[in-house]
Amino acid sequence: MPTEQDLFNELTFYTLAHPDPAFLHQHAVDAFAAQLAGEHTKPITLVFGLIGLYLHLEWNYTGRQVQLAHMRMARQRKPWPRLPLPAQRGAIRVADVLHAAPGLDRDAMIHHWAASVWASYADARPQIVELAKSELGVKQPHP
Repeated sequence: MPTEQDLFNELTFYTLAHPDPAFLHQHAVDAFAAQLAGEHTKPITLVFGLIGLYLHLEWNYTGRQVQLAHMRMARQRKPWPRLPLPAQRGAIRVADVLHAAPGLDRDAMIHHWAASVWASYADARPQIVELAKSELGVKQPHP
């Protein structure tokens, strides 16, 4: 039986080969990082993943824009906060994404997966909003 990592590797072949310049791959990376985070996950991994989901879902950032935001934040070597991990981290899993037909259905499922993971971190949202504001100048979400 394939592991979550095996399934994510399979999804990665799809997202990296995706012709859309919006770079859908970044949203999958962020959802996966946040969903599978554990006590040994580096704080930077979870913070960047959650900021990526926040920017995508509440600000409509493309994957390419999220990637650039991550690069900007990475230039600031600093200790990132350790965020609490919710018991459940989204109802949608990588396998669910892979079951969707390649193309528009799978692309939509990646978005739903990201939204499912982001919703599970509702308690961390205030910290993520504040970090996005202080590190990136993000003030308030688009309507």
